[in-house]
Amino acid sequence: MEFDREGELVLPAARGKALRLKAGSAVRITNPFGTQAIDTWAFAADDMSEYLSMENVRSFNSVVCIDQGVALVSTERRPIITIVEDTSAGRHDTLLCACNPAIYRELGVKGFHRSCSGNMHEALTEIGRDIPFTPAALNLFMSVRVEPDQTLTRLLPASKPGSYVTLRAEFDVILVLSSCPQDVTTINGPDRTPRDCMLEILAPGAFA
Repeated sequence: MEFDREGELVLPAARGKALRLKAGSAVRITNPFGTQAIDTWAFAADDMSEYLSMENVRSFNSVVCIDQGVALVSTERRPIITIVEDTSAGRHDTLLCACNPAIYRELGVKGFHRSCSGNMHEALTEIGRDIPFTPAALNLFMSVRVEPDQTLTRLLPASKPGSYVTLRAEFDVILVLSSCPQDVTTINGPDRTPRDCMLEILAPGAFA
């Protein structure tokens, strides 16, 4: 899907979408229940070997989690997307990998289970693109705490219903979003239920 004008669509529970965004366009991602984790990737539209890089974000900003104002840089260490609005609980996770088939096997799932990794590749294929690996994702609305002993604690979602994050493309990008399918652990809330989120596409100039 390509958007350079305003539009709205649903990001279905446990599914992914790839959006072609022109420079300056923005996407407002609304979490109706406040509990849904959204794995997020961004790729340069003209060269997908450049993409939003969690290791470079951490190095560039000297942070381990993301709030508005943190530079979301690519593998070339230039801003690729920017958080221009954030009404969520913030402190979005950069540490955990996208869920994938191996994780669900470890959790005892038999047979096929949708995953954020699979959603990313499926969404890219739908627009005629793909890459041979899964980059680390920015995990919007997901909270992970680094403990004093350097272990990680996965916290319950803390955002209020209706919270949103708005991402602006700094140049032409392919944005991929996955409404996390995790229904075994409590990443998506105590009831372990993936949910729909809403996407609102804002034309260039909405956020100068």
